[in-house]
Amino acid sequence: MSARTLPLLFLNLGGEMLYILDQRLRAQSIPDEWTDVDRKRVMNDIITTMFNKKFMEELFKPQELYSKKALRTVYDRLAHASIMRLNQASMDKLYDLMTMAFKYQVLLCPRPKDVLLVTFNHLDAIKDFVRDSPGILNQVDETFRQLIETYGCLSAGEFQLIRQTLLIFFQDMHIRVSIFLKDKVQNSNGRFVLPISGPVPWGTEVPGLIRMFNRNGDEIKRTEFTTDGNYVTPQREGSFELYGDRVLKLGTNMYSVSRPVETHMSGSSKNSASHAKENITPNPLAKEELNFLARLLGGLEVKKPGGSETGFRLNLFTTDEEEEHAALTRPEELSYKVISIEATQEPGRRAELSRILGELEVAEPRPASSGKGEDLLALMDGL
Repeated sequence: MSARTLPLLFLNLGGEMLYILDQRLRAQSIPDEWTDVDRKRVMNDIITTMFNKKFMEELFKPQELYSKKALRTVYDRLAHASIMRLNQASMDKLYDLMTMAFKYQVLLCPRPKDVLLVTFNHLDAIKDFVRDSPGILNQVDETFRQLIETYGCLSAGEFQLIRQTLLIFFQDMHIRVSIFLKDKVQNSNGRFVLPISGPVPWGTEVPGLIRMFNRNGDEIKRTEFTTDGNYVTPQREGSFELYGDRVLKLGTNMYSVSRPVETHMSGSSKNSASHAKENITPNPLAKEELNFLARLLGGLEVKKPGGSETGFRLNLFTTDEEEEHAALTRPEELSYKVISIEATQEPGRRAELSRILGELEVAEPRPASSGKGEDLLALMDGL
């Protein structure tokens, strides 16, 4: 497992989250007083929180990946960093779309190092969201520089380990997404169909030729063979600089063209849900994981509506009825349950935090948002 994987996982999933929220904020019918200025404000609030300087400093420290539920808690907090609210079903759907999109991108990367270009594509799009806010843009650029400094000198083997770590994280996730199903890149069981044609990785040759050499290194024979795929050589390598043409299109906004996006649990996933259920025995590393997560989240401020301002509920489904049905029919083993943690500097609170995380696997789900602007997660201050 690579200790350098978490920043790439967090930033790419965060980029997908912003793509989806932007598309839904534009598409959902909002009361007359909701304007495009308010939409930009929501996006700015979330991006400001996401690229918080202290948060990024902690994130880039070498460390193991979070558990799936701990990572989900981070995105639940990010999604509610403004006056927008999502209830449990919509938050589940948002996270499913995020994870499946990035999983597909990792699978399609021509070479392991290209996962960095995917990350740059996400950050390029995020910069476009905040192009009118120089302060926030500066935050994103600083993260860009951290990425270049941290990953620019890694070897191909280190990137291969990062890619392997990402695929291990995603290996049991087989959520069907309508965009992928319609484009025939995903089967009905939720597994992706990988192409056998297209550009080969930069620095490699199109398959179809076998060359044999003698002990002196001289080529003595060539044999050609036919392939089932139609391969092409890329014209140039994507830019790994702060600005430039990434060439690779993975990680760009697939929601820029308006079309419905639905998620479905595949039949095989439903049937195997009980077998895939995570061990409910408290994790012996639970204390360290929660304390680190609390340190990360403790410095982030969640925006609360001020004065008479009220929050609004964003629905990722077509109707409220669909959202309610999804909440009722989703297998319990596959739902992401979020707990509220209140942390202070009072003696004994740290031990209480550790006890709570030990019970994380069996914690009760939070009630659906009433749309009044309340926070889903209590502030984790003081750690």
